[in-house]
Amino acid sequence: MTASSAPAQHLAAADQALAAWHHSPHALLQVLRETQASAGWLPTPVLMHIAQSLAIPLSQVRGVASFYRFLHLEPAGRTRILFSDNITDRMLGNAALLRQLCDRLDVPGPGGVSTDGRFGIDFASCTGLCDQGPALLVNHRTVITRLTPERVHALAERLLADDEPGQWPAEWSRVDETVHRADVLLGRPVDSAALMRALTERPPAHWMDELQRSGLRGRGGAGFPAARKWTLCRDTAGLDRCVVCNADEGEPGTFKDRLLLRRHAHLMLDGMTVAARTVGASVGMIYLRGEYDFLLPELQAAINQRRKSGWLGQQIGRRWQASPENVFDFDVQIHLGAGAYVCGEESALLESLEGKRGTPRIRPPYPVQSGYLGMPTIVNNVETFCAAAQIAAHGGEAWARIGTDASTGTKLHSISGDCARPGIYEYPFGTSIRTMLQDCGAKSAKAVQVGGPSGRCIGADEFDRTIAFEDLPSAGAFMVFDQTRDLFEVARHFAHFFAHESCGLCTPCRVGTRLVVRRMDKLAQETQGASRGSADDIARLQELSDLLHAGTHCGLGVSSCNPLRDTLKHFGHDYALHVQAPRFEPDFDLDAELSMARQATGRDDPLAHLSNQDERP
Repeated sequence: MTASSAPAQHLAAADQALAAWHHSPHALLQVLRETQASAGWLPTPVLMHIAQSLAIPLSQVRGVASFYRFLHLEPAGRTRILFSDNITDRMLGNAALLRQLCDRLDVPGPGGVSTDGRFGIDFASCTGLCDQGPALLVNHRTVITRLTPERVHALAERLLADDEPGQWPAEWSRVDETVHRADVLLGRPVDSAALMRALTERPPAHWMDELQRSGLRGRGGAGFPAARKWTLCRDTAGLDRCVVCNADEGEPGTFKDRLLLRRHAHLMLDGMTVAARTVGASVGMIYLRGEYDFLLPELQAAINQRRKSGWLGQQIGRRWQASPENVFDFDVQIHLGAGAYVCGEESALLESLEGKRGTPRIRPPYPVQSGYLGMPTIVNNVETFCAAAQIAAHGGEAWARIGTDASTGTKLHSISGDCARPGIYEYPFGTSIRTMLQDCGAKSAKAVQVGGPSGRCIGADEFDRTIAFEDLPSAGAFMVFDQTRDLFEVARHFAHFFAHESCGLCTPCRVGTRLVVRRMDKLAQETQGASRGSADDIARLQELSDLLHAGTHCGLGVSSCNPLRDTLKHFGHDYALHVQAPRFEPDFDLDAELSMARQATGRDDPLAHLSNQDERP
């Protein structure tokens, strides 16, 4: 098989993508995404053509293409439909809606393709639309929200008639940005023009001092002091530096960045430019999660507008006669992800930006020392850059007066689940869980998942705790579960999520998350109306939790058992319903385990091991 054996239109699509990205091997992921968007999937001859054009090994191209969930090495349907599968979508009945669409489009089930190759249907971990689900994506770009059986039926009719998404009712793709509570970040305007002028009137040290006074900590959940990160980047030797915005909002239950990217893109870009001026960077990158492809046109338009205004590009400040020593260069480019949760980890994100598999790096060196293409690099998320812009415009002391001493400012929360008013809420740090539950109309809350699956699950006895780095840190997800929910099933769903999203680099995570899933699935099964789970299964789960927490390569593995640990601690009675066997019962199918050996030896007789046993004397 050679590159020349690929269909001409597929090679033309690859050539167009290669030209758009200047034949850069660092843009390999972008080239693959754009090629697939035209070709439908990535046949080997197309991969060979891309490898030859970029002068890199085919194994490297195939390795990248096989890593990301949104890229396909086999036909996956000319129209690809992905149902969001966050726990909140499950609670709203997404599985039944998926089965309905599969039946109508002749697709055998999740992960299947119709017999005529027209349609492929599967689940996606989370699409960032938790406040208006169930939701789905069509061809990774068109979103459909608020699914009902009636809407799914109408969608099937449109698909079978080959109607283009542009012909569908606009209401289907309506994405509301409902802000129930705004504070300084969302409610206090920033004059971008005035801020850009100020950046060329005062030295970089001034902006670092303001950031230091503010006490701003990163909003991604870990809370690393922003001034310390920026200082380390500034003080690392290098010819150039890079500012990266992590817009890979992949934590299930989080959708605050969707609002910021749609309604406050200039505020985010203001913050990135402040960071560039402060540390001396000329290169800016936005890593936009693949599920937010539909936001790309608006975001690119904002960047183009800033270039036209002289706020991005070469010699910022020259247009308004800034002194030569204060004129600086800074421009921003957007890269799209392709469905890999692990790329939210900053070093995995940098690997992906460089066109590689998104596997976390071994540290040190840290990104501030050697990040994107070896440059000292700042990586902060969307909300952090928006906060930095507010601080630059209104002063660090004003920001520091909000919140607590150790957690200054405000925090955005994506509230969803069993509540009357899901949406975005902005609170000062130090606000209690109970206050937030009252505000969102959660009248019978049993539990709250704070910070997404990698965060903490707390029960009613802890609702007086507060959102703060010194108490309950949060990346922004806030999922409410009422008294009708089985928290074992919630934890089991999250276990499947982590196993699905493991990058596979380290054995404890690659194997351990799968073992957790198998054990929890066993607890969920019933044989003749009785659970097969025993106390031994719970003990093994606790051992696996300890192993993953202590022995994995990155934060995904470390946090993968957080839901398991918290729900066991606070909701043991939900597990007790699944632990009814008086003694351990093995969950091992010997015939299934021997199936590969039979295949390798050419045997196709199932249960052969049983007949062999019977023949022994």
